[in-house]
Amino acid sequence: QARLVESGGRLVQTGGSLRLSCEVSEGDFSSLHLGWFRRTPGKEREFVAAIFYRGGGTRYSDSVKGRFTISRDNAKKTVYLQMNSLQSEDTAVYYCAADQRRGHLGVTVSAYQFWGQGTQVTVSS
Repeated sequence: QARLVESGGRLVQTGGSLRLSCEVSEGDFSSLHLGWFRRTPGKEREFVAAIFYRGGGTRYSDSVKGRFTISRDNAKKTVYLQMNSLQSEDTAVYYCAADQRRGHLGVTVSAYQFWGQGTQVTVSS
């Protein structure tokens, strides 16, 4: 069992940057694939980025590739999402997720067993 708590969401201007954090407690952090998803009103939760349990291997959605970077600090049991060049389309609730099965690095909601409560990111001009 893992508990995830996101932080860092806030209002930011178009073109700005923001770093989200997700602290994981309970469970073996170093053995978890970790991902970020987001959801906007009326839409399904969509994949943003994921990082392999050993670090190094990452995946990104096409919409954020080149702008967002996922990273993890195993000592702090925290995964980060650095978001640059933010656009209005990035406005969403961002969720952190964990997969303990350590198979393929998933990009779907069903690939992850544990979820945080979400943090709101609003990009406005």
